[in-house]
This record gives sequence, C-alpha cells and structure tokens, in this order.
Amino acid sequence: MKKITIEGKKELTGMIKISGAKNSAVALIPAAILCDEEVTIKNVPNISDIDALSEILEFINGKIKREKDAMTIDASDIENKEIPEEISKKLRASYYFMSAILGKYKNVEMYFPGGCNIGKRPIDQTLKAFRALGATVIEKDNKYKIYAKELIGAKINLDMPSVGATVNAIFASVRAKGITTINNAAREPEISNIIDFLNQMGAKIEGKGTSTITITGVDSLHKTTIEVIPDRIEAGTYVILGALIGNNLKIKNTKSEHINALLEKLKEANANVEVYDNYIITNKSENLKNIDVITKGYPGFATDLQQPLTTLLTQCEGISTLEETIYENRFNNVEYLNQMGANITIDNRKIHVKGKTNLKGCEVKATDLRAGACMVIAGLIAEGKTTINDIEHVLRGYENIIEKLQNVGAKIEYEEI
Repeated sequence: MKKITIEGKKELTGMIKISGAKNSAVALIPAAILCDEEVTIKNVPNISDIDALSEILEFINGKIKREKDAMTIDASDIENKEIPEEISKKLRASYYFMSAILGKYKNVEMYFPGGCNIGKRPIDQTLKAFRALGATVIEKDNKYKIYAKELIGAKINLDMPSVGATVNAIFASVRAKGITTINNAAREPEISNIIDFLNQMGAKIEGKGTSTITITGVDSLHKTTIEVIPDRIEAGTYVILGALIGNNLKIKNTKSEHINALLEKLKEANANVEVYDNYIITNKSENLKNIDVITKGYPGFATDLQQPLTTLLTQCEGISTLEETIYENRFNNVEYLNQMGANITIDNRKIHVKGKTNLKGCEVKATDLRAGACMVIAGLIAEGKTTINDIEHVLRGYENIIEKLQNVGAKIEYEEI
C-alpha cells in the first residue's frame, strides 16, 4: 500500500509548473498505432497511467524510446494479438487501443477497460460507433472481439458528448473508407490535441472544437511530432489549493481558457486569483462565499474538478450546492471530508456543503484519482496530521505531486508499505 502523510496549515509559496495533460497523453500514445512510421510525443507526464499504456504497447511489439518528457513510438511491427485482462484493466484509457487497432487492422480482441470506480462508465457509445462503421461486436466473459471486412464511413450520432466515445470513433474512422460524421461529439481541448496529432500525420479531420466532427478516411499516416497540451485538471487543482493556502503561489504553463468555468466560479466565491497569459497567481482568500456548481461537458464545469473544489466549498460561508451530472458515483470523498470536520450531505446526484468548517487531520483514503486530489488539498489546509492511504490513485494522474508540493513549502511525505 502507498500512502502520504501531511502536516497541514503550511503556507505555500513559489512556483508550480503544470505538466502535460494526462487525458491527452493517454490517447495520443494509442493513436501512434494508426501511423505507419515513427512518431514523437513531447511533454508526456511521468505518471503511472503512461507506464501502463507503455506496457500494453510493448506487449504488442511496439517500440518505445523515452528521453526526459519525450516519447518516440514505432508501431510499424505491431503484432495484433489479444491484450490480456491483467494489463487492460489497469486504466480506462486502454480501450483507445481497441479503436486504434480496429482502425488499422480491422479486427481486435481485448478485455473491458479498467480505471477509477466513479460509476458505471459503460462503453456502449464506443460500440455504437464501431457498429455504425460496419464492425461486428461480440462480447463474452468481459472480453470483446470486434472485426470487419472493411470499415465504411458513416454518420455516428452519440447519445451524449462522451470524450472516450468521441476519441474511439475518430480512431476507428481515420483509415476507414469514405466520410464519417460524428454528431454530438465532445469538445474537450484534449480532443483538439489528438485531432492536431492525426492531421499532422496526414489524416483529414474537420470540426475540431465543435460538436460535429467530419473525417475523410485515408490509406496511411506518416511520421510527425506533437506536444501534449498543459493539464487543465492539474492546473485547476493547484489553483484551488492556492486560493486556500497560497502566498503568491504561481501556477505556470497554464491555458486559462481551458479552465474558464472554474475561474468564473472562483471569482464568484470571492477567491484571490489573478490570471495572466500563461500563468496564474493565487493567494489565500478571505471571506469566501457560497456558490452553486453543476458539472457539464466542456466548456462547462469539469467533472474532474468537482471533487477538488469540494474542499474549497467547506471554507465558504453559507451553504454551497454541487450537482454531478456526468458520473453517478463521484462523491466517495465526502465520507472522508466529513471525518475531518466538514458538514456535507449527499442528496442523490447533489451535495450540500455547509461552511465554514475547520478541518482536522486524521486517517483517510483516496478512493479514486480526483477524490484523492480532494483529500490532498484537505490535508494541506487541515490542522494537524493527515494520512492518506491508497495514494497510488493520485499518482496515476498528477506528475511528481509530492515533489511539486514540497518545493512550494508543503510538509508532505510519501511512504510505501
């Protein structure tokens, strides 16, 4: 088991540099399979999800070179063989291999993907896209066999703007015959990063950043280099933290437009946040006010930031309401915040946070990636010592989080037992 201990109430000052986006990098790596030549991905975060993807890629004979934050991938000699459950279940993004292999080889076998336990997270919209393109999908014992003589361009109407389904539909369509239109597509910046990568390889994709994406299939893709965009969820997490306990804490390498929904809510809450071209300055905020938040697909308030934001809501005067519309099981952090002294009630898909409450350190658990980030923030602002167990969830998505926090004054220690 991996855990961290935090001595709270330590002022944070200095600079935190934001890493490459986890949610972009975990799709860019499988996208390399679609290429017939070597590609390079820069600004890749050093997180365990990247290690898990590398394990899958190497299992199917992909060649990887890593130097600092750059990853060079040669997928020209891929062996299209069944990806075992023990490695596919390590992360949700493993199913991007499913669509990339299907797109290139027209058949794939692998098990249901893994990831954080934050709800049902079905892949029905992904399978709907595969079927629309002419693929046959056979599911048995948690394993999928998907094949087609040819993938033929089609209209894919997603029931909801799912990021995963949008990316998978793109991957399966890039080398299909004819034209594919994805309606009700997700618009997240990470998808734009992925589209740029594919277009630089020679794909023909239009509609980046919109809800309608049009793909004209091509026969082959060539070498290119892409840089992973800054991680907007990491940036948002540290901005929230700085608004609670920062002293001129600088969050560097940010794209503020990617977290505009968060910044608007922080402004509404009277948080002390100053936005510049590629960095944000945060300070401990006095007299925080209660706010109401509803998670939505981009450009709405990101579901990945609602759990970190919940800690800030405990420090707002009055009753704040947060409604989760994306996942039905994303309040696992509430139990542990209440153990620390918060006053939060769960009402179906909403929570009501009554503040201001003083948090006190105790032993808690990181039940998933973003719940873990919430608990880290709580530990840093709480009185006394906080121990967070199962911290490996957080290490999946935040590069060098322990070192970054130590460098700005946090008293935080990592332990593996």
